[in-house]
Amino acid sequence: MDDRRAKLERLRAQGVDPFPHEFDGVTPIADVHAAHDHLDAGEETDAAYRIAGRLTARRGHGGAAFLDLVDRSGKLQVHGKRDVLGEESFETLTSLDLGDLLGVDGVAFKSRRGELTLRATAWTLLAKSLRAPPEKFHGLEDVETRYRHRELDLIANEEIRELFILRSRVVRALRRWLDDRGFLEVETPILQPLYGGALARPFVTHHNALDRDFYLRIADELYLKRLIVGGLERVYEIGKDFRNEGISHKHNPEFTMLEWYEAYADYEDIARRLEELIAYVADDVGYEGPIDFSPPWRRLRLRDVILEKTRLDIRSDELPGEGTWGKRVDALLSKRVEPDLHQPTFVLDYPKELSPFAKDHRAEPGYVERFECFAGGMEFANAFTELNDPDEQRARFEQQRADEAAGDEETQPYDEDFVHALEHGMPPTGGIGIGIDRLLMILSGRSSIREVVLFPAMRS
Repeated sequence: MDDRRAKLERLRAQGVDPFPHEFDGVTPIADVHAAHDHLDAGEETDAAYRIAGRLTARRGHGGAAFLDLVDRSGKLQVHGKRDVLGEESFETLTSLDLGDLLGVDGVAFKSRRGELTLRATAWTLLAKSLRAPPEKFHGLEDVETRYRHRELDLIANEEIRELFILRSRVVRALRRWLDDRGFLEVETPILQPLYGGALARPFVTHHNALDRDFYLRIADELYLKRLIVGGLERVYEIGKDFRNEGISHKHNPEFTMLEWYEAYADYEDIARRLEELIAYVADDVGYEGPIDFSPPWRRLRLRDVILEKTRLDIRSDELPGEGTWGKRVDALLSKRVEPDLHQPTFVLDYPKELSPFAKDHRAEPGYVERFECFAGGMEFANAFTELNDPDEQRARFEQQRADEAAGDEETQPYDEDFVHALEHGMPPTGGIGIGIDRLLMILSGRSSIREVVLFPAMRS
């Protein structure tokens, strides 16, 4: 680092600004490749480009040098010559450190070895790197370093850059699909006076000016359904939710959800839409993994699949574990069934006590019209035919109060504002929440949520 700082001071003494304000007119490296990869070895062009990126390699001797520049879209070789750039410029260029950011003007050609190259006519230092870049195969083996300093992971690992570009493309495809079907993207509060929409413990924060506590939302659900009451009919939100729960390979306390709600639909309609949406996204991003997202997906009833996997009938057998009957059912599903659901599968019809916002099943007393969707051995979506009877919703809230009094730490607090909204009339509605991080795990074949979150939560 001392040597790099010394170079920084020498550059300043030479009148070079090591941190200029801008560098206009940059062409992505991938665009240069797209235009000229077809050239034959040794073929010249008169096509001039301005590129910018990080210096990752340098080689050469005498009056010529080859440098590799990497930007978000790819890598391009740069050829610098003393007799073109001039003595001082060439010497400064070849003394730069790996990791420095620079811009280059030049003309495209294919080298005699067949590598697309930019013959430099001018160059500009864009940022002096005061720390050496990580080694590709040594400095980033420690996952703690990779997750705590994701910028180093991205610098050193092209695969990781591609992963997070994939994430952006997936989110863009989700938006496009919903927008094309008349859904409105909306924003609801992250700081909420009362948390709700899921069975989870919240994070609490204090607002000084109002002198009251607020909660980081655990779900968007109740506010989005109030918009259905207001007549917006089809709404969605992609945003951060927060749950004060344990960290695991599929749990991060801060995570990204897509929720949408559709008037005049039920959970069967939502299931069909989900099949179409995920198949569209997988095709749009060029997914080529082992999971077949082509509709229709397998549909299993919760009672039947637990019976198949455990030989326990949840209606008649004594269930192992602790907690209420519904919690023990949920534990059987997550521990004994979920890990084996690799191809996309809907598990339908859940116990009422686990689903305080889902409508009663039309044919199964004690159950509600709810499904969870699984792929890659984990749940990534949860949907209901939404409860829209305000009196029934009030009774569900009262039951949640009783469960809390009995010691259940993950209950839904009584939300009178939501009941008040339902009393104005909410049409039949279907809704769903999709975990974007888990969807990325499935599409990228990653086994840990920390791989697909840029900056996951870490212990101190």
